[in-house]
Amino acid sequence: MSTTSIVEGTATGHHPARADQRGAYGWFAVAFVFGHGGFAVSQGDDPLLELPLWVPLLLLAIGVVGGMTAAMRAGGRVQRGASKDELLGEKLLGTAWVTGFLALLVGITGLTNTLGMPELQTVLWPTASVFLVGLINIGEGAVRRNVTHYVLGSWLALIASAALLLPSPGPFWVLTIAGGGAYLLAAILEPRRIAKLD
Repeated sequence: MSTTSIVEGTATGHHPARADQRGAYGWFAVAFVFGHGGFAVSQGDDPLLELPLWVPLLLLAIGVVGGMTAAMRAGGRVQRGASKDELLGEKLLGTAWVTGFLALLVGITGLTNTLGMPELQTVLWPTASVFLVGLINIGEGAVRRNVTHYVLGSWLALIASAALLLPSPGPFWVLTIAGGGAYLLAAILEPRRIAKLD
């Protein structure tokens, strides 16, 4: 990216770090706390609650869809007036979501089929998905020069990996508390982060 494009972007108020992610962080917090939390309280040998599978799945889906929608809107607002290099970076990041989850689908399906243990998908899907989201957030944070997003992605990748050390429903509790808590904290810190850019 040239010095001229950086100066022009600053002069017009455009900066990739200005993407306000409060809405996205809030919705993803809902997905983690109520979606993964629903699995946490209803899994294991002695579940705290008897919930049908569709309840936590629905709560997780609502949070994820809301979060993705809010994130795309925030990204779209920031792209107005962006340079060609910045737009290319955003498009590549968008493609990473699709290719990443396709690779995850093939990898998890292949692994569980090869081992003859389809029940592993119950734990691998949530943890591997959070791990992938963490890695993509790291990339987004680096491209947009957003330290909060970068740190959040690093944290998600770490806790998703650590969650696999625990028996069920341990991984869901880790995602609920450590993941949901991280998203809530990021949402609280987001206004302060954006204010520092002014």
